Amino acid sequence: MRTGRLLTVNDTCGEYPPSYFAATADFMDPLPGVEGQLSCDVCVIGGGYTGLSTALHLAERSVDTVLVEAHRIGWGASGRNGGQLGSGQRRTQTDLENLLGREHARQLWDLAQAANRLAKDLIARHAISCDLKPGVIHADHRARFVAATHRYVDKLRSQYGYEDIQALTRAEICQHLQTEYYHGGSIDRGAAHLHPLNYALGLGRAARAAGVRMFEHSPVLSYTSGGRCRVRLPNGCVDAGYVVVACNGYLQGLRTGRGDRTMPINNFIIATEPLPPAFARQLIRDDVAVSDSKFVINYYRLSADHRLLFGGGENYSYRFPRDIKSFVRPHMLAVFPQLADVDIDYGWGGTLAITMNRLPYLARLADNVLIAGGYSGQGVAMATLAGQILAETVTGSTQRMAIMQRIPSYPFPGGRWLRWPLLVLAMSYYSLRDKL
Repeated sequence: MRTGRLLTVNDTCGEYPPSYFAATADFMDPLPGVEGQLSCDVCVIGGGYTGLSTALHLAERSVDTVLVEAHRIGWGASGRNGGQLGSGQRRTQTDLENLLGREHARQLWDLAQAANRLAKDLIARHAISCDLKPGVIHADHRARFVAATHRYVDKLRSQYGYEDIQALTRAEICQHLQTEYYHGGSIDRGAAHLHPLNYALGLGRAARAAGVRMFEHSPVLSYTSGGRCRVRLPNGCVDAGYVVVACNGYLQGLRTGRGDRTMPINNFIIATEPLPPAFARQLIRDDVAVSDSKFVINYYRLSADHRLLFGGGENYSYRFPRDIKSFVRPHMLAVFPQLADVDIDYGWGGTLAITMNRLPYLARLADNVLIAGGYSGQGVAMATLAGQILAETVTGSTQRMAIMQRIPSYPFPGGRWLRWPLLVLAMSYYSLRDKL
């Protein structure tokens, strides 16, 4: 089976993009590439949250593990995302109940909350310095959305026993955020936000300390399954009893025999110059993160040094916008017009993976090959949990894997040649709805 990493024309092979997160990262020392032949129990392909969590949890189970990363640890979406540690799945519990039934929906809620706890526990246990802070606001940009949001808050509190969430009226959200852009929403104090690259690097240090053999600059050319797997790299190979494919949006050319269940899309973030602390806290009073109700979501928060980190806009090609700062800035000014004269110091993009149903895709591709991805923007927590579930599955505990595998997964329509144009058409339609 062939595999490879998607590399946009704006990325530089093996180098972290010039983002705010890279500028403030607590980097690990560079790791060597694979040279010659290695042998192990499990070879993990990918050094993002999924791969790092898988490797760490395997090593804690005394499984001899090798992790190979094409670029650097946390180089992909794990080191570039908005850093929001959310509650629940990407779809609401109402959607999940209608799609899967109440029992399965409840299991997915419980797994999502376990994912949130797992990330926080790993940060505490391994003393990962990643600016973890509580609270995420969901902000409704249409007045007609507010009633449904408030009903959903009531549902989570009454039916799921989740009391960390509360509804916000227009007046209340205006107390939290210095903008007239929103009509209401909710605040989830059980959710959180963090420095995503430092979180990935912290997982990397923990995995190495647990005994994982980790290699950078080691793109996978191909792998085999059946019997012992062989993972082929430019300057060597890894023979393993199991292979875990943990590449998410940076995977291209994988042939599973089941169609293409995930698709990559690009998302973009800017970071302002440091703001006066009092001014920054006027923008976001309680230093929480925010994501809104647009289909192409605006998401933002303050950094530890009082910058506004603002994510907005996306595209669906192999090329980032020529000027990411100018691409995202209008989205920021629509929410915070008072930032018109503020300089933008950083602008960067990254590639994440979505699924047709916006739910994670965990699967067994062969008896000894597992894959996970498609977190659809909910990857900080869910990718961390996916790694733990994959490690459990390798070592014989398949209960939680079975819950995830019961989620229906569908290939994107259009086959090899049309699925990308059809995705672009559909996403562009919903993006246009936001503007209208």
